[in-house]
Amino acid sequence: MSIVLVIVEADDTDIKAVSLPGIACGKELADKSGGSLEFLVLGASTAAAGKIAEAGYGATKVHTIEHPELAPFTAEAWTDAVVHAVKTLGATAFGGTASSTLRDVVPRAAALLDAPVIAEVTGVTGPATFTREVSSGRATVTLTAEGSPYGFTTRGSEFAPAAAGAAATVASIDAPEISKRGVEVLSIEKTQSERPSLTEASVVVSGGRGMREGANFKVLEELTDLLGGALGASRAATDAGMVPADLQVGQTGKVVAPELYFAVAISGAIQHLAGMKSSKTIVAVNKDPEAPIFQVADYGLVAKWEDAMPAIVALVAARKG
Repeated sequence: MSIVLVIVEADDTDIKAVSLPGIACGKELADKSGGSLEFLVLGASTAAAGKIAEAGYGATKVHTIEHPELAPFTAEAWTDAVVHAVKTLGATAFGGTASSTLRDVVPRAAALLDAPVIAEVTGVTGPATFTREVSSGRATVTLTAEGSPYGFTTRGSEFAPAAAGAAATVASIDAPEISKRGVEVLSIEKTQSERPSLTEASVVVSGGRGMREGANFKVLEELTDLLGGALGASRAATDAGMVPADLQVGQTGKVVAPELYFAVAISGAIQHLAGMKSSKTIVAVNKDPEAPIFQVADYGLVAKWEDAMPAIVALVAARKG
């Protein structure tokens, strides 16, 4: 029987939400290939594996590899563990959500396994056949992985998060020899924010080049906080230093698909659209009636942000109050 091995990211207590779309993709793949869905949890401690197994998420087994070199994360150490797990279990497919972690690990592991990789999957159409976007979302191609094993990464915005199901069993795999190949993590700086992360927020408010300077994002922050959302930006805005780079939405930034997406003073270049066009409802505010963003917007307002946004903030505040 074939094994679809999904690499699950977890903290000390539970699964990270970012992994759930990758699990959903893996479940579809296992169903279409007639195989079993199994998980791999890595870390210096894998205490969360028990809780993950209890929720199941459609998997039959949760495999763990514990090793002190697996935390903090380095692509080199995780790659060694993934390669060892794939070989030990005889997995036919391995991967998960295209997070910053697995975008780094899955291709490295595939190279060592001499295996193909299909990245940024948007759909599963057969036992080893996937769809994915190319040319910044202008077209969709269908690709089939030949041979076994093969790697895959899933675009999180295209798959609904996996739901809990029947419990799975937990099994440990003896840790392999792990080498960081000279890499040393000197420090980790975490961004502290009461707002949800961009990829998990149900509302995202983004600003573009037309905001002109970072101080002008304050009005967008007001709307963001009123709606309980996350703040985003176009690449033009982050490249200009208006806001930090980790707020970038787009092809080379974060791909989001919230229930509501505000695009303010964003023209709508294809690279930005590739990162947010799957949003359920898109609201665009731009002074240029010919701006490409209006082609994907559900609601569009042709106006200067200086006039429109304070009024929108006031209306939302009044409605909530």
